[in-house]
Amino acid sequence: MRKVRTIAGDSVNLLLYRETERCDDGAEEALWRLNPTLAEQGPVLPAGVWVVLPELETRPAAKTPATAWD
Repeated sequence: MRKVRTIAGDSVNLLLYRETERCDDGAEEALWRLNPTLAEQGPVLPAGVWVVLPELETRPAAKTPATAWD
């Protein structure tokens, strides 16, 4: 696992997307599990907060889209 520091104006989704190119529910859940006290910082994270990033695959598993004929 890798640690990164936030920059001014970061949110969890923005940080995840910048560092892992993912911001889906699975990635966000993994990040919250690794950083349980991060929510105390608020929705917009202050600069300089250390965040542990989860080890993720580069892309989430693709879901088969539903069609009207299924």
